[in-house]
Amino acid sequence: MKKSLPARTKLCYSVGALGYGSMSNTMSNFIMFFGTSVMGISGSLVGIAVAIASLWDGVSDPLIGHLSDNCRNKFFGKRHGFMLFGIFAISIINILIWSMPQSLAQSGKFLWLLVFLLAIETANTFFGTPYSALGIDIAPDYNEQSKVQGYKTAFSIMGMIMPSILMYLFMPSISIGIQTDFSQKGYINIAYINSALLLTFGLITIFGTLHHVQKTRNIYTMEEKKKFELSKLLGGYFEILKKKDFRSVILGYSCATIASAFLTAVGMHLFTYCYHFSSAQISVILICLFGGAILSQPLWVYLAKRLDKKRSLIISLSTIVFGIFLTVLTFLFRAYIPAELMFFIALPCIFFCGVGAGAMYSLPFSMYADVVTMQMYKTGKNNAGAYTGFFTFTYNLANSIALLIIGFLLDIIRFDSTQPVQAMSVQNGLGMIVFFGCSIFLALGILCFSKYSIKRADILKVQMILSREKFDEAEEASEIQINKLNAVSTAKNDKK
Repeated sequence: MKKSLPARTKLCYSVGALGYGSMSNTMSNFIMFFGTSVMGISGSLVGIAVAIASLWDGVSDPLIGHLSDNCRNKFFGKRHGFMLFGIFAISIINILIWSMPQSLAQSGKFLWLLVFLLAIETANTFFGTPYSALGIDIAPDYNEQSKVQGYKTAFSIMGMIMPSILMYLFMPSISIGIQTDFSQKGYINIAYINSALLLTFGLITIFGTLHHVQKTRNIYTMEEKKKFELSKLLGGYFEILKKKDFRSVILGYSCATIASAFLTAVGMHLFTYCYHFSSAQISVILICLFGGAILSQPLWVYLAKRLDKKRSLIISLSTIVFGIFLTVLTFLFRAYIPAELMFFIALPCIFFCGVGAGAMYSLPFSMYADVVTMQMYKTGKNNAGAYTGFFTFTYNLANSIALLIIGFLLDIIRFDSTQPVQAMSVQNGLGMIVFFGCSIFLALGILCFSKYSIKRADILKVQMILSREKFDEAEEASEIQINKLNAVSTAKNDKK
């Protein structure tokens, strides 16, 4: 019977998601607002820079995933060397992005943003893709994979809520869109803390799971090393998209990512210029959002066991749609309710969205791990890194397209960062971007996830077959060893 993964290993692996999550969520939640409202770059230029960087991130993921699958380092194994390089590179580049000189012309600011976003997305790939693949490597069976993802989810959500806490602590409480140099200093201070968190928890993950490399060193050295061929890699990507379960999870999560991009990229604008909330109030709203995600984790774990993962995920996405509907009502009646009272009315609506979003931080990854496990069983090959790269490539491609569209939409509705109070047409435009964008793509996500067919029983059956095969192999190896010992003993007796 297979031993369960030690809690210490799960903890060491999962804690890396805290620092990495805090840094990456600060970037995704605030970079559009930082570029347009603080630095004064046009929405279309910020959208182009972020979209190009996000697209490159998606392209680089399968490449680094393939390289990590074929790495044979005796000390770091397949994943850990890439992760170590990644955390140091990210920590430095992260600070440079937010330190953009205010004196630069708009073209200079655009180039600064583009260059350093490309650099940090490259570094993110060196850490993020091997890190996700490592989670599959250390816990390939159904139950342990769910537990690992549960541990990781807890720290991921901590990383997601951390930017809101840091914003509350380090950003000046500025209302109705009035941005100053103090705003940039706040972002820079947050960047320093995020880089420190990434280094600290990233090193714990790397060296806390390094013993896994020692246990599997023989497996790594015995596996056949594959020559890199771009055409085969691209062919492999389109090949997995033909498989229904791969396609269901990849496209479903990509749609949910696009919905999230509409919310996070334009949400700051919405709450600042339409609801006229201060930076401190927006921080509390974001904390409320992620607080709902944290508190709902036991609910989604329970439902996943009782109803299976697919049905639980569809319920969660439907819950988010309902939460958005409630938020739309607050938006429509915002002119008739004082801003102080509106803040307390908006909080439960956002909390409800957070409750629904809680499942999105674990179930899609756990479902994808199950798909990868089934594929590894059918082919007998461990391509977890490449499969993880394909997954991230697709949702990064979707995210880049969404951010490009969002950037142009901000210009189309004539958003002007120099105006502390936006025209009513601009405010209505911001509301439509957020609410329609989120609702449409959440509905598409539900449609995609509904095609998923793998059930718990399928994975458990594979697990039993693999366990039986390993037992037979061990028994055969034991018989061979006994025969060798008998042969040696017989030879010695003959000599005597």
